[in-house]
Amino acid sequence: MFRRTGTASGLATALVAAAAALALTASPAAAATAPGFLNGTDLPPHPSSAWYAGEITAGLPETAPFCLDGALPAAGSWHRTFGTEFDTGAVQVSVRSASPAAAAKLVGTLERRVAACAADWLRTTPGGTASWQDYGTLPVEEGAHVYGVHTSIPESEPGVHLYGIGRDGSTVTVVKWGQMGDLSQAPVAAFKKTTTKAVNKLNP
Repeated sequence: MFRRTGTASGLATALVAAAAALALTASPAAAATAPGFLNGTDLPPHPSSAWYAGEITAGLPETAPFCLDGALPAAGSWHRTFGTEFDTGAVQVSVRSASPAAAAKLVGTLERRVAACAADWLRTTPGGTASWQDYGTLPVEEGAHVYGVHTSIPESEPGVHLYGIGRDGSTVTVVKWGQMGDLSQAPVAAFKKTTTKAVNKLNP
């Protein structure tokens, strides 16, 4: 069943533990060359836990963000992982593209991939249900777009993800937030503020 209104799998507690163990700031060398990144306090507040921010690290995360497997280039990429003491986690990936035109093309690819994610997931998940929502654009730098994706399979916890995709010049960023639940429980208004901050911080 498909509804437009995906966490294919629950967020791993190991990811949260790993994020908590990482240092809160990037190394001086990384900070000198990486785009600006969010801090834990920039994410939608969790009612029962602080956010733990990992290091700003060159390259892509070991596990691609849900919906974006293979869509993000390794060249020019940086990432930062965030976790809480519960099931809520997030990751930000930023890419320095060769030109503003290349960055705009990457944004289009990422937006199409997220918009198609629920339907794509259903095709490979018999018995699952999924929905998605376009939460609109944001007037920041060259623009940003926010989406939501919900997925659920029988006898498993449902999951909800929010995506913020934006660009400043030739630098692109995508922020993915996720936890167990559905779209009605997603902190959309707070996440729009997070996405705006993410784009504004890219090229300080």
